[in-house]
Amino acid sequence: MKRFKTLGLTVGISAALLLAACGDDTGSSDNTTEKEASIGEEVGYTIVGIEPGAGITGLTYDALEQYENLEGWTLQESSTVGMIGSLDQAIRNEEPIIVTGWKPHWKFSAYDLKILEDPKGALGGEEYTNTLVRKGLEKDLPDLYTILDRFHWEPEDVEQVMLEASNSDFDSAAAEWIQNNENKVNEWTEGITKGDGEELKLITTTWDSELASSSVMKQVINELGYEVNVIPVDPAIMFQAIATGEGDASLSAALPTTHDAFYKKHKEDIVDLGENLKGTQNGFVVPAYMDIDSIEDLDPKN
Repeated sequence: MKRFKTLGLTVGISAALLLAACGDDTGSSDNTTEKEASIGEEVGYTIVGIEPGAGITGLTYDALEQYENLEGWTLQESSTVGMIGSLDQAIRNEEPIIVTGWKPHWKFSAYDLKILEDPKGALGGEEYTNTLVRKGLEKDLPDLYTILDRFHWEPEDVEQVMLEASNSDFDSAAAEWIQNNENKVNEWTEGITKGDGEELKLITTTWDSELASSSVMKQVINELGYEVNVIPVDPAIMFQAIATGEGDASLSAALPTTHDAFYKKHKEDIVDLGENLKGTQNGFVVPAYMDIDSIEDLDPKN
């Protein structure tokens, strides 16, 4: 098991006592060996989480049940802001901490972090994000359908926008990313006919990663003469809006785990254009300086 070391104090014996003890079986020494504290002890057998209603909060409780070595561990429900604050403070002091996390997120660009291996798949494993559109969009707005179908980027792209937005706003961050990634944007827009103010209702969840993708797509399409209206909603409403035609498209379907129930409910009434982002993942996140790689490396609370 991987552990942190807590400095212990070794009390030496003076030369005089050593000499006096020579040949004397009754001599004694006061030696205190180094004591090792487990990671569980260092973090108080606590995982710092986010809001009670978040999907990863429920998955974390599942993990606490599935992993026998997490017996006695607790989840400290907080908020996304609170979790980031705790993580930042721990890293500044180079202290151990375990938080619930997901990728992409700007914290992976701001800090050197790693996601612990999850052999049981309790936290859902690797996910991807799909583009969904309403039925009939290909006929009504064929050029926009083509752009949406071509749209694909990497977790690092999303995290760059998110990190910049944390210091400004999503519109400014999206504009900067577009300026720095013209070749990628041109792959999406090559051969597209200019629009004449036609509207696209782009439905998104309120996650920062999805606000990043929607902000980028909004500016790309607006530059072509269309008018994109980004509408942030809860996931259930997002799927419903695409299925009923109240919304035109979404870049925010987290599959195969997070939004699986909503997807199965509406899949017959939506058009799935496939993945726009691979490598999304939920998990327990730790600073890279911690000597641990897997959830199974943690020890139960005695």
